Amino acid sequence: MSDHVRVRIGLRSAVVLTVASVAGLLMFVWPLLLKVDPNGSGARSDPPYVFLVLLPLLVVVVVAELSEGGMDSRTLAMLGVLTAVNAALRALGAGVAGFETVFFLLVLGGRVFGPGFGFLLGATSMFASALLTSGVGPWLPFQMLCAAWVGLGVGLLPRRPRGRAEIALLVAYAVVASYAYGLLMNLTSWPYLLGIQVPGHEGSLSVVPGDPLAENLHRFLIYTLLTSTGGWDTGRAITTAVALVVLGPAVLATLRRAVRRTAYAASVTP
Repeated sequence: MSDHVRVRIGLRSAVVLTVASVAGLLMFVWPLLLKVDPNGSGARSDPPYVFLVLLPLLVVVVVAELSEGGMDSRTLAMLGVLTAVNAALRALGAGVAGFETVFFLLVLGGRVFGPGFGFLLGATSMFASALLTSGVGPWLPFQMLCAAWVGLGVGLLPRRPRGRAEIALLVAYAVVASYAYGLLMNLTSWPYLLGIQVPGHEGSLSVVPGDPLAENLHRFLIYTLLTSTGGWDTGRAITTAVALVVLGPAVLATLRRAVRRTAYAASVTP
């Protein structure tokens, strides 16, 4: 496939992307790694607020690095079109539990145009849809990074197979990504919820600063299972899977046709 609408990831971009992803992951899991001084005055779970400042900066740096020297006018136009469509699709599901149509086009876009394009599409789609639905808040950088990872990951899948096997591969990836997205996003709010009581479970599911990692992780997984997995995450997985099965082949063919036409136009342009 032609590289005319693919965002190339060079060595420097790969290093920046890796460092930013590792730093971003630490920003998600900090509650599980929190240590408390046993000689201190008390156990507190104050978040590292510097992370909340650094995360949007990391996203901006990675987007800028991927864009520098790797995007021509055709790539930028394609990114703009898919971002606008994806933002509109997400707005259709706003307020409906689990109706997360934004993953459908993100998975297909990352598949066709590669990991760099998928990363950018995930970040810009979440940003644009937040503006469209008044969803701007401290959670937005986390959503942008999670969605960017989804687009990056699908772009790294094997280029083969094609046909029904390819759709099956994308469906499997989308289901895993839907649950992973929900799991990570829960980590951004769970530390701030004190004395969490969930029907059907005895005891609090809140984070306990200084407790062993396994115990806090156990509480978090139960909290996610009871509050998110069976509703939002499963709904997102089903919605995306059904859309990929029903509309995936046609949209894939359309996007790949656009790639071929762009490559042809580039070859005949003096």
